[in-house]
Amino acid sequence: MIHDRYEPVIGLEIHAELLTQSKMFCGCRVVDSVAAAPNSAVCPVCLGMPGMLPVINRRAVEFALRVALALDCEIQPYNIFARKNYFYPDLPKGYQISQYELPIGRHGQLDVALPSGEVKRIGIRRVHMEEDTGKLTHLEGGGSLVDYNRSGVPLLEIVSEPDIRSGEEARAYAMRIRQILRYLGVNSGDMEKGVLRVEPNISIRPRGSEAFGTRIELKNLNSFRALADGTDYELTRQAAILDAGRQVVQETRGWHDARRETFSQRVKEEAEDYRYFAEPDLPPLSISEAWITATRAALPELPQAKEHRYRAVMGLSAYEAAALAEDRAVAEWFDTAVMAGGSPKSVANWLLNDLFRLMNERGQRIENIPVPPAALVELLSMVERGDINQTSARDVLAEMVDGGRAPAEIVAARGLSQISDETTLGAIIDRVLSDNPEPVATYLGGKESLMGWFVGQVMRASKGQANPARVNELLKERLRVKKEAL
Repeated sequence: MIHDRYEPVIGLEIHAELLTQSKMFCGCRVVDSVAAAPNSAVCPVCLGMPGMLPVINRRAVEFALRVALALDCEIQPYNIFARKNYFYPDLPKGYQISQYELPIGRHGQLDVALPSGEVKRIGIRRVHMEEDTGKLTHLEGGGSLVDYNRSGVPLLEIVSEPDIRSGEEARAYAMRIRQILRYLGVNSGDMEKGVLRVEPNISIRPRGSEAFGTRIELKNLNSFRALADGTDYELTRQAAILDAGRQVVQETRGWHDARRETFSQRVKEEAEDYRYFAEPDLPPLSISEAWITATRAALPELPQAKEHRYRAVMGLSAYEAAALAEDRAVAEWFDTAVMAGGSPKSVANWLLNDLFRLMNERGQRIENIPVPPAALVELLSMVERGDINQTSARDVLAEMVDGGRAPAEIVAARGLSQISDETTLGAIIDRVLSDNPEPVATYLGGKESLMGWFVGQVMRASKGQANPARVNELLKERLRVKKEAL
């Protein structure tokens, strides 16, 4: 095991495209780079034409500020954009406008729940704004095509401290970051479309050593599984190199998903290779204390806080709390149902099991199902009062999802009201007992496990409308009387 000999040291760079209407420094619309025609959303500014001047997108700054505050960063009131110089076909200007020495946020932190149950605090080194590059498509027969639709799209980079020690920790951290970005409404979290990109910096060092080992940056990760597997593969590869007495080369490597291995892409550049200097075409960005205060006040309750509240205040399990808090829309739907009078435990059970199953079967999301939270609470109240049983309630819920009708209306139309009346139930029970003399005799002879069979017969005879609890009570009473009469 490499962990016996070496300590993994991993930091993550997460690049998130911001959900603004226009690009970072020009008025071009932000389009779906997968669906839009290539080079259909470009202008002289984002194409880097001579003499064109950039203008900072205020909405992008607001989104970046939200993220920095959510990650408990120190906000820099004085921000400077810089030119990051390198030459690549997807970078039309020959440099990228980014932030370097004075980013919008520094020295943050994030508590992450690991698969082991441990909660680990991971430092956030910096949160900074920049513009995205274009997209290259390499042709099989040689040559490449470039699409500049993505060039200039607002991009947020979140850089962790090297506090991560395994592929699983990296995955847990990255998933929590994506969840927060989606809660804040600043990024869709869709890794397949490239709007969220995760790049780990990976190194190992001998156990007990304080010096950092040679690191590599891993790219081409299109899923959280690839992040975990690629990181662990790279740790094993580096350990094998050191065990053989060789040196790890600092480089950028890619991840080959089919072969499940990393491969060399290029020698890694250092910061000085980019020749950073202040962007001369943009003034310093000043973020006032009033803007910071207003943004902080407008932050939603974040997933960590929701999970804690669901467990500490509502008594939900860790699994239930995490599942409900995973998506902000689901959490808000659940909170609204509880505020409408629903029992947290009961609402959570029906939402996570029955409603989720129906949504999955129909390809729906919580945002567009025609079932308001109060309608589920009404349905559960009918179950608790004994108006309908749980089997009927599930049928009613399916009709609610399909048609949006109120539960009481469906129950009345289908005649699903639960039978709890003793006279009516007694008549059904007497008929079942009369029609089944042999099972009755067997029961009276001592085989009391037949009680469940009798309940089933009564439920069948009542077409599922009998109150199971009352059926059990009345059956036991009638069979007791028969037994005493023997």
